Amino acid sequence: MTDYYEQLGIPRSLNLSLETLRQRYYELSRQLHPDRFMQKPEAERQRALDLSSALNDAYRTLKDPIRRAQHVLSMEGFEIGEQRSKDVPAELLEEVFELNMALEEMRGGDHSARPQLEQAEKNFTIMLAETDQQLQTLFARYDSSQSRDVLGEIRNLLNRRKYIQNLVSEVERTLSPNPQSSIPAR
Repeated sequence: MTDYYEQLGIPRSLNLSLETLRQRYYELSRQLHPDRFMQKPEAERQRALDLSSALNDAYRTLKDPIRRAQHVLSMEGFEIGEQRSKDVPAELLEEVFELNMALEEMRGGDHSARPQLEQAEKNFTIMLAETDQQLQTLFARYDSSQSRDVLGEIRNLLNRRKYIQNLVSEVERTLSPNPQSSIPAR
């Protein structure tokens, strides 16, 4: 696996400066831009294209805090996979059960569940924001300690965040107007 920090020549940090990242990316982009290699042999042009593409991947990953954390976890050997419904955080079990019932009612044409779904969407969006704040705190702890225990906490919180994000997305899809539906939303 490619270490994007190494590729960009910046120290590994979960709370990295986006300005420093951006500056380093543009500096390397100018050096590797394929247009600078137009008069070179095909092998050099292809290498420049490949390096430029890899640089773009590194930048896209590191500028997003969630993807950045996932990259560090992968680099440190932590499994990060898709969130499964069996991994429902215990404190959300009852809320998820009620949410699923309301989603089924709404999909079945019972629009009386709309207010409940709208409230659930607000609640889960607040949970996402709280989770993101907790992640920032853990990122700072990891940066100062480089502790694998902290990485474990980050992974668990990322799993929780992914689960909550999936709930928000499901509610948004259900609440969004369906142009093919003849049932008006109330």
